This record gives sequence, C-alpha cells and structure tokens, in this order.
Amino acid sequence: MTMRQNARLVIGLALAVALFACSRPEPSEQEGVKVTDIAVGRSVAADKTIAEQTDSFRPTDTIYVSVKTDGSAPSATLTARWMYEDGQLVDESRQNIAPTAGATVTEFHLSKPDGWPAGVYTVEVLLNGATAGTKDFKVEQAS
Repeated sequence: MTMRQNARLVIGLALAVALFACSRPEPSEQEGVKVTDIAVGRSVAADKTIAEQTDSFRPTDTIYVSVKTDGSAPSATLTARWMYEDGQLVDESRQNIAPTAGATVTEFHLSKPDGWPAGVYTVEVLLNGATAGTKDFKVEQAS
C-alpha cells in the first residue's frame, strides 16, 4: 500500500467510528427509574402506601396496589394489569409519572360493587411496557 492509500484507509476508519458513535441510541427513560416494591391491600395511607396489607380479600373489597419507584426520569408509564386465575384480563390501567430523584409511590385500585368471583388473581406491574413485577392475591368465598 502506498502512503496515500494508508491515509485514506485511516481517514475512512476514523469517519466510520465517528459515525457509529454518533448514531448510538440514547439511553431509554426507564434506565433512570425502577420499580422497587409492589404491595397489595385493602386501603392506602395518605402517602399512597398500603395501610392494610393483605393477600386475602372479601368479594366486595376494593383491592389496592401500591407501586414504589426509585430514581428519576422526565416521564415514565406505570401499568397495572389485573388478571384472574388462568390469565383472563380483568382490567388494565395506566398512569404517567415524572419521578424525581428518590422514592415515588403510585396507587392503583380496583372494585366491583356486586362482588369478585372467588379465586386467585394476579396484578402485573409494567414500567414503560416492560414487566416490573407481579403480586398474587385471592378472593375468598363470601360466608
């Protein structure tokens, strides 16, 4: 190779490396925030944490889930996906949050005035569409 060909090769490689470095995707927002706790219960406190934690409910209870996140992001979406027994979707709701540094708590709830069927339920929590955790709970037959 001539000196001129070597110079072109070096310049071409340098441009390729620079182009690759500039085209890397930005880190996703969810990298700055994570779910650190999921709790279920019959009621929530003023700070949206579960006041009466349980995994066993009566058919007419309102069921609460408290989702604790840590970190910060300009925006993030939390989803609570409620399922019955074999994965049958009962309900799904979303909340957009803009967490700042430190812990943030978000509350979801579900009620059915005419009563929930007895059985095992799961609430799946998603952060920006990715599963962040699940909690199982049961509804006991009314006595």
